[in-house]
Amino acid sequence: MSDRYSTENEKLRLLLKEYRKMSGLTQGELAMRLEVPQSWVSKVESGERVLSFVEVLEVCSALGISFRKLATQFKQGENEGK
Repeated sequence: MSDRYSTENEKLRLLLKEYRKMSGLTQGELAMRLEVPQSWVSKVESGERVLSFVEVLEVCSALGISFRKLATQFKQGENEGK
């Protein structure tokens, strides 16, 4: 099992942050869509908080991207590092 500071968790949080920015959303706007405090989004993006699988699905929905797209991008990033 990986910890919150693992390479995989870092890659996921950076990818989600990139999608948030590409969507033109601030942390506050994403937080409103998720019905969570802005600090929650900040903690996720900084690595202080690790998302559960269900939370990843909810963030994808709030960003307007499919989980499949996120997973594909995640996997492509893995292959680039090899």
